[in-house]
Amino acid sequence: VPLVESGGGSVQSGGSLKLSCVVSGYTYRRYCMGWFRQAPGSWREGVATIDSDGTTSYADSVKGRFTIFRDNAKNTLYLQMNSLKPEDSAMYYCAASVAWGRYASDGNCYNPEGRDPMDYWGKGVLVTISS
Repeated sequence: VPLVESGGGSVQSGGSLKLSCVVSGYTYRRYCMGWFRQAPGSWREGVATIDSDGTTSYADSVKGRFTIFRDNAKNTLYLQMNSLKPEDSAMYYCAASVAWGRYASDGNCYNPEGRDPMDYWGKGVLVTISS
């Protein structure tokens, strides 16, 4: 399942960006998808996820500022990022887990055994926020 992100860039603190992730290929009925980020020298972290029930979840650091949503007709996942901060600077990746039992929680995707490693990943887009 190719995942192609777009929308990264550089903005000043307080600005906004909207990331898009086009999902090609088969449309899955059961899934959890989301956005993850990794800053230099840091672990990759979950930012926002959405599952096939429409449940959304966010990391505490982005709650109230970021919104994840999807357009099923366009097979596209979005991340609207507002009130951006320098600490939001990172590579942002779109990822998908396509199987039964996946669900969104605390900005990650989970399966019955715990946090899901995700089946598919995009190449990422760079987001840079200047102070």
